[in-house]
Amino acid sequence: MRDDPSRHAGSGDGVRGRRPLTTRARLAEVALGLFARDGFEATTVDDIADAAGIARRTFFRYYATKADAVWGEFDVELEGLRQRLLSASEDDPIIDVVRRAVVATNRFGAGELDQLRVRIDLIATVPALVAHSAVQYQAWCDVIAAFAARRLKVAVDELGPQTVARACLGAAQAAFTVWAADPDGDLDRCLDEAFRILASGCG
Repeated sequence: MRDDPSRHAGSGDGVRGRRPLTTRARLAEVALGLFARDGFEATTVDDIADAAGIARRTFFRYYATKADAVWGEFDVELEGLRQRLLSASEDDPIIDVVRRAVVATNRFGAGELDQLRVRIDLIATVPALVAHSAVQYQAWCDVIAAFAARRLKVAVDELGPQTVARACLGAAQAAFTVWAADPDGDLDRCLDEAFRILASGCG
């Protein structure tokens, strides 16, 4: 849902003289900047709304909680991942398909990579976000497991699809961790290599 700046005029729903943000991505960017500067726990929804030039109630039109803002448009990324998996050739090995899809859905511009480093650090170090992340990781695994189940022609809750999903999650997390620790790291290369290691049987 996009916010119409004209609705704020004289309504008290925005900060006077400041142009309101109109996208979830921009609001997440502001939130991450505040979290990096002041800390996640010390930053309130009111702080984010004020910095964004919107009202508190407008923030909740975009995100249910400030923890959700850390993940930005994760739901959009998940849908992109799902569509890439669906469109892949049936002849390609499962892990190769997932590798290409994960790399493709995690291509960011230079400024976005800076935000991604902040996001990864927050998710790894803030206890409230560690717990919240379990929900997001499960949603990611559900996408991979559904794809693997179709390929293996078994139920999604069987061992094969669930093993594939969690092995792929581990490979992705390893790639992000190694990349985030290296200021000169190449995210595409780290993701690609992690999934190639997985596909080779970790040899």
